[in-house]
Amino acid sequence: MTKEILLSIAGLHLADGEDGNIEVVTAGDYYNRGGKHYILYDEVTEGMDGHTSNVIKIGENSLEITKKGLMNTRLVVEKGKSHRTVYQTPFGDIELSLTGQELTVTETEERIDIRAEYVLAVNEENLSECTIEMNIRPREAGNLNLQG
Repeated sequence: MTKEILLSIAGLHLADGEDGNIEVVTAGDYYNRGGKHYILYDEVTEGMDGHTSNVIKIGENSLEITKKGLMNTRLVVEKGKSHRTVYQTPFGDIELSLTGQELTVTETEERIDIRAEYVLAVNEENLSECTIEMNIRPREAGNLNLQG
């Protein structure tokens, strides 16, 4: 895998019988250290000054997303485990808990695909069942398919 990558993130959140889809495609940087994959990218929030720097760390059994800047948090998904965190936003802090249901990482020389399923709780109340899919490709490939 090359250092310069394209990252697609597609998320589905099911709450009260309704679903919400989020899709983002962005450029980023990739490296592998100690058997773990790292993806770095910046995120701009529409209508707000500043940005959020993101680091995604992919281990054998875990997915960790660290955000610093306009938004601050550390989100961890591990199958069968719950992780609590505080999501700091310009509008205030939110207590979150993520309980991992499933985590699949598929890796080849030219791509890494991640699928994480988890239950999101806010203030200790289950809010939604979530699925996030990430696709990492070399930037020069330029043909990012959000459907895998």
